[in-house]
Amino acid sequence: MSWRELLPPWLVIVAGLTGIVLLCVSTKDVPTTPLGTKYGIVLDAGSSHTILFIYQWSANKANNTGVIRECSSCTVQGPGVSNYSDSQKVGKSLKPCLHWAQREIPAEQHSQTPLYLGATASMRQLNLTHPTLSDALLAALTVALKSSPFDFQGAQILSSLDEEAFKWAAVNYVLENFIKYDWRGQLVSSTKGMAGVLSLGGTSAQLTSKMEEKNRAPEGVRLQLYGQTHKVYTQQCPCHGTDQLRSRLLSMLIQDQRNVKTISNPCWPLTYSQEVQWRSVHAGPCAISSDTLDIPSPEDMFNITGSSNSTACRRLMQRLLNSSSSCSFFKHSLSSVFKPPWTRFLVISEALDFLRESVPSPDLSQAVNKLCGMSVEELVKESQTSLDTLVDYCAASTLIFHLSTEGYTFDFHSSVRTEFQEKIGDISSGWTLGYLLSLTNTIPQDNPSFLKGIEPGVWSLLLILFVVLLTGSFMRISYRVMVKENSFSNRNSSVFDDN
Repeated sequence: MSWRELLPPWLVIVAGLTGIVLLCVSTKDVPTTPLGTKYGIVLDAGSSHTILFIYQWSANKANNTGVIRECSSCTVQGPGVSNYSDSQKVGKSLKPCLHWAQREIPAEQHSQTPLYLGATASMRQLNLTHPTLSDALLAALTVALKSSPFDFQGAQILSSLDEEAFKWAAVNYVLENFIKYDWRGQLVSSTKGMAGVLSLGGTSAQLTSKMEEKNRAPEGVRLQLYGQTHKVYTQQCPCHGTDQLRSRLLSMLIQDQRNVKTISNPCWPLTYSQEVQWRSVHAGPCAISSDTLDIPSPEDMFNITGSSNSTACRRLMQRLLNSSSSCSFFKHSLSSVFKPPWTRFLVISEALDFLRESVPSPDLSQAVNKLCGMSVEELVKESQTSLDTLVDYCAASTLIFHLSTEGYTFDFHSSVRTEFQEKIGDISSGWTLGYLLSLTNTIPQDNPSFLKGIEPGVWSLLLILFVVLLTGSFMRISYRVMVKENSFSNRNSSVFDDN
């Protein structure tokens, strides 16, 4: 009995057809090894200190932009970069944190990890007043960073426009306005729309928002994020930060009541008082004067006492804003490119965070009234922040309220600072996240090795087909063997019978 007899031609035909089916089944690429983790280092050289941030993201990007998922930081010992007079010392101050970063990031990833330092407001000011020292400090920082094993990208002074644009990108990323995870755990584009950002700092205030391409806003910053180009525009409002508001308001009050030494401040709480020298509130480019011929002498001292009068504080703030020639917040109609319609603004301000937590109210006007009416004891009870800082929250909140009456829509209930602290870190360094998001577009994506795979349902059908084919083949072979044996037995029986 030959194999040709056991495997009839039709079984060979079935096997051939099965092979053709396998060639026609659609397949997909399946990575043989999981994608690794990418790292990026950004140093924020701020006014009071420098912080080194390590960001992590999966090598698998979303529309060519990385999905940052973790952050750790190291605070550099010593003052801010702009406070150094010896350029050699500023470079050495970075070494402990750079050594820490080398331990945190796997050695094989060091040469692929981008390293960047950005200096902000204090270095911008130093570059204007002492450009030679500023250049020397940046050169020393560059030497120190280049000596590390990381991929050095540069050390430079960020323009205020770039800083605010990167901060805008970071806020919208944390709030999942670019991309988000759906119920299946997959990344999809978000449909919430972009939020604007009002940032109230110490010396100035900034409004940053996305502009439509048809609007010709000057000095916009273009960011390529998650497959889309975003044109981001920032309005600068110099001299309207918390510290400058304080000085300008006190200067206005002293000039209003110049004939007395005890001045009432409606924006400060009752029983709070402070001795103020005229030169401390009337100096620099933000100084205001209603009558330059009759102002106090620089050494004159005044006793400023709080009166907790919210209505008077609002009138005072309105006068101050009306006299502001450098702020464009109040100079454009709702149809202007400077005030995009339907844009909600998130506020980055310690004063508003305190207001939201300590004076819960759905109405911003009522909340500001309550804050401005709080006593010293009530303020101290609600926060561990120093009293000298807390007393200025009324004026800062009043400024935000006035902006809300000019047509700007603020999200009073969302705390951007809380979102940042839970997911990334301190929002004061938020530009570092936005910068790195933009940088990931230029970092090549890993190309993992793949195997060809088929869908589970198709695999099950093919498995059943093969089982049926093999079962049928064995049954056919068994049947033929049994037939042959019976035939042989019958022939032997016939031979014996004949004999």
